[in-house]
Amino acid sequence: MRPRRELVSRVPSVVSVGLDRFDAGVAGAGAPVVHVAWRPPAGGDPVAGRALAALVGVPAVEEANAVAFARYLGADPVLVGVGRAGDLVPALGAGERRLLHAGPPIAWAEMCGPMQGAVLGAVLAERWATDPEAARALVDAGGVALDPCHHHACVGPMAGVVAPSMPMWIVEDARSGRRACSTLNEGLGTVLRFGAIGPEVLDRLGWMAGELGPALAPAVAQLGGLRLKPLLAQALHMGDEGHNRNVAATGLLLKQLVPALLAGDADRSALGRVVRFLAGNDHTFLNVSMAACKVMLDAAAGVPGSSMVTAMARNGVQFGIRFAGTGDRWFEAPANRVEGLYFPGFGPDDAADLGDSAITETAGLGAFAMAAAPAIVQFVGGTPADAVAHSRRMHAITLGVNDAFSLPALGFAPTAAGIDARAVVDTGVVPVINTGIAHRKAGVGQIGAGITTAPAACFTAAVTALAAATVSAVAPT
Repeated sequence: MRPRRELVSRVPSVVSVGLDRFDAGVAGAGAPVVHVAWRPPAGGDPVAGRALAALVGVPAVEEANAVAFARYLGADPVLVGVGRAGDLVPALGAGERRLLHAGPPIAWAEMCGPMQGAVLGAVLAERWATDPEAARALVDAGGVALDPCHHHACVGPMAGVVAPSMPMWIVEDARSGRRACSTLNEGLGTVLRFGAIGPEVLDRLGWMAGELGPALAPAVAQLGGLRLKPLLAQALHMGDEGHNRNVAATGLLLKQLVPALLAGDADRSALGRVVRFLAGNDHTFLNVSMAACKVMLDAAAGVPGSSMVTAMARNGVQFGIRFAGTGDRWFEAPANRVEGLYFPGFGPDDAADLGDSAITETAGLGAFAMAAAPAIVQFVGGTPADAVAHSRRMHAITLGVNDAFSLPALGFAPTAAGIDARAVVDTGVVPVINTGIAHRKAGVGQIGAGITTAPAACFTAAVTALAAATVSAVAPT
């Protein structure tokens, strides 16, 4: 032990935790001070703080998280087919007029412009109405049921509307046999997912249902199952991040698909149209990536006591999350603003934040893997250093890492994965999402791309609910 006189004879170094004003007295006395930026968990909300405390270090919760995370890591998504939505989703083939949409549940009257427009376009594409006015009257009268894609093992970008005639990618977990589906990407410009419903949109949807889907189905079947984890891992090493940049992954997919298409019996003119359409859209792979992520996260669902997030989705009004320990329940809050690069004449007040594509971030891709895709900042804003910072910061709120996906810019370190709702509430760090930006009015289309975050209130509500359920489960009888 040092003599007491030695301790007091030396200038102390002080660590200050909390308010900045704590530093002033120490600094005024001439001592060096290191400030630690600390805030109480849950923004100082005592109810949420107690709920968090009830879940930290609880053996049942830690074990549940280990189980859920292991199931996510163990999932092996494989592209196994292309089929018609009405044949793949029982609720769409049951005879009732029904459509699926992105995000958590929302009533027709409360939907944002692009989602309402996409619903009307799908009604027209299905020939349930002959013109937009008749389509609106049908939906207004309750003649079309509307469900979230996530309720039917599906995911859709932007408005995410799925109709019975639409072709869908089929992704299956090779371990469990669980499946997830996603529509085929329409390409850029005037498209249904942004709420456009003109003749160009309807003609394209008709061609996709009548020629594209039927051509792809035998080609994908001939592949005998395309494992998607290795493909995604390779794409990360080539500059993709699995959400807004899919240039490499689309090329890798086409490398497999085109020979299979050539081996089929489609006529050459049809084959040319199919290949030109797929190759002309760098986001062809996005919808495949979304279905793969859905399968991986659904493997973790339904583990009582787990605080691992299994879905993040937006419907243009509300942002919602689901997590493993509370089943199919949604926890929602108003969607945050999107900050990014807007096309000339547009800004954040024009935007609607919507889509199921945040399933990629939920699975550890997208903005969680932005360090792999420095070029994406030209699309969403910021700098390559910002992309790296996003990937690093997400480690603060995850249960672990996914060794299947590594980031060259970080020395091939694995991506952060398994969002822990407890960590979000504890640290105040919220999941980051990179996204395309839709105009809030139907049919205007994409007006930019940028970065948004999940609202903290979703996680606070989720942790509070999980704590109540956990306390009830372990309370003495």
